[in-house]
Amino acid sequence: MNPPNPHAAAGAHRWRAALFMLAAVGLFALMDAGLKLLTAHYPPMQISAIRGGASLPFVLVWVLSTVGARSLFRVRWPLHLLRAVLGIMMMAPFIYALRTLPLSTAYTIFFIAPLLITALSVPILGERVGPRRWTAIVVGFLGVMVVLRPTGEGVASLAGLAVLLAAFGYAVSAITVRVLARTDSSQAIVVWLLVSMAVGAGLLALPHWVPIRAEDLWLIAGVGVAGALGQYTITEAFRRGEASLIAPLEYSALLWGVLLDFSLWNVLPDAMTWVGAAIIVLSGLYLLRRERIHLEAEHP
Repeated sequence: MNPPNPHAAAGAHRWRAALFMLAAVGLFALMDAGLKLLTAHYPPMQISAIRGGASLPFVLVWVLSTVGARSLFRVRWPLHLLRAVLGIMMMAPFIYALRTLPLSTAYTIFFIAPLLITALSVPILGERVGPRRWTAIVVGFLGVMVVLRPTGEGVASLAGLAVLLAAFGYAVSAITVRVLARTDSSQAIVVWLLVSMAVGAGLLALPHWVPIRAEDLWLIAGVGVAGALGQYTITEAFRRGEASLIAPLEYSALLWGVLLDFSLWNVLPDAMTWVGAAIIVLSGLYLLRRERIHLEAEHP
């Protein structure tokens, strides 16, 4: 009997992680398409509350079947409250932008988030970022400017700026997760974010709450299922694979955005959006490569 091949096992593990990540990106894209369809009838803050509440029951089933309820309460509450604010700050502007922007354009602008995470890790976490990585960050911002075209010809509108605000909220929230992950379980981090969106955004939406239409219940259920499965698969992806290997697969969201835009709204990105997307993606991939080299140098 041949001994197990560790290299083959590691390769299979990486492939499974990559497949989980690709599935997560696709599921979140389907969820975002559902949210965009809901913007025709409901205000952004209400949709944020619906997004949190719709996924919460499915996520709770996952949590109770894996780590149990106790892990949900052994957490650092002040940081979770901060993430609650950041989660609403991220979701509501993004949904507002989806009302007018194609998914592909919104995703392209949102791709600045990984660059923002690296830039913000310097003042918040005290991490060191070298000149090459700062160059990649600056190039990425130039790519966003290409997409926004602030001359008045592009999408430098409230919608485009709303996506930038959402990306900033996501970046700060991701840095907060780095701190929380040292003590709190992944399940607790996910559950309390969804609870905060359902309750916090729900309270803020109350003055302008629109009654839920019966014909939208299937769409809301689909958003809940896609969001919950997306959360599970992305957790599995990062559990099984190295972040530096699977994080670049997040950029496959652009392909999903183009496919959904065309199939649901018969819209395709213009040439300048493709150019901006290429600049942002390439700078992001270069940044991930530099971070991997930096980690390998620290832990040879």
